[in-house]
Amino acid sequence: MQPFKYTPPRIHTGELKTWVTFYEAKENEGPLPGENPRNVLYECWAKVDEVWTKDIEIAKSNGTLSDLTISIRDPRGDYSPTNKHYVQVHTPEYEGLRYNIKQAFPDLQNRDFIKVIAEVSK
Repeated sequence: MQPFKYTPPRIHTGELKTWVTFYEAKENEGPLPGENPRNVLYECWAKVDEVWTKDIEIAKSNGTLSDLTISIRDPRGDYSPTNKHYVQVHTPEYEGLRYNIKQAFPDLQNRDFIKVIAEVSK
């Protein structure tokens, strides 16, 4: 029989240090084209990761150098991120940028969290 060996989770709540806001854009009222991006859907603490150093060359060739991986605690039905939503990261480095959500999926190593892949919107 193999002895039990505890493996700590890959991410825990102590790593959720960045405040993020998820919102959807509403079209402008009136004849002018465009959208108003301020219909806030969900706000929470998150862990934000950039492209890893080992993946820099692949990211350059794919044009995904500015992509972020955002890990949030699973809201359990209060909010479900989709690719129609945007995310704002509230740190000085990312404050002026708006990110489109490319993909959102549950973290298979730890079901208490959701991973969101986001790219800078143009």
